[in-house]
Amino acid sequence: MFTTRRYQHCAACGERVEYRMPSDDNRERAVCTVCQQIHYENPTNVVGTLPLADDGRVLLCRRAIEPRRGFWTLPAGFMELGETVAEGALRETQEEAGARVELQGLLSMINVVRAGQVHLFYRARLLDLDFAPGPESLEVALFHFSEIPWDDLAFKTVRATLEHQRAGRPELLITDV
Repeated sequence: MFTTRRYQHCAACGERVEYRMPSDDNRERAVCTVCQQIHYENPTNVVGTLPLADDGRVLLCRRAIEPRRGFWTLPAGFMELGETVAEGALRETQEEAGARVELQGLLSMINVVRAGQVHLFYRARLLDLDFAPGPESLEVALFHFSEIPWDDLAFKTVRATLEHQRAGRPELLITDV
């Protein structure tokens, strides 16, 4: 169960908040002790792609940042306000891998309840092989599925998404990790 409480002070007036259940709600919320503003804590979306070259190889990034620095991942990151899931996935792929892709449909939606996140990955076609690591990647490389460094993958969500693609399943993967 996700239990981290993010709010200590009200974003509206700066006073202290306390966690309690508002009368019209069914769970504890951060409620300002002065202005009574309710602050909702909701999951964060992580969006990305599983970029595939025309020969079936997948593009992976070796992380240059924590968590899991030095481990391999799909290009992905936190969705920003003002963008769609698809726009975020395209942006993250460009930022982390310098890759241009065409989205080919949502591949996986994975709930990471303990971290308060939902990870969404699109299947994507690499438009060319002109890519390079961005500031959050040490390197980027293409791998046949038999060559993927499975023991050095950064996250369970990446493994689940790669395994789903490797199995050739056309349906959307919806699961929890």
